Amino acid sequence: MAGKFELYTDKAGEFRFRLKAGNGQIILASEGYKQKASAENGIESVRKNAADDARFDRTETKNGKFRFNLKSTNGQVIGTSENYESASARDNGIESVKSNAPDAKVDDQA
Repeated sequence: MAGKFELYTDKAGEFRFRLKAGNGQIILASEGYKQKASAENGIESVRKNAADDARFDRTETKNGKFRFNLKSTNGQVIGTSENYESASARDNGIESVKSNAPDAKVDDQA
């Protein structure tokens, strides 16, 4: 099963998207957007930027977990990962975004 973007409305009424791998696991989640078109632009930005390894900002949290942000060319965060137990698991998450995002269909639930 291929990866997909889920576009949805959160409890506050903002538009968000999440990228899910083929197994259904969430590998990237967006911030909230006021306009649906802005969230759709965010999805396109993920597709464009996911291929460039330099766009992934790898970090470690204060409690020793690992995560990443995907940034656009202007440095704005497009999406954030979950927390991972190890750096290698985080890096596998990045590879999953790289492989799933370019061809992922959009499941519009908004």
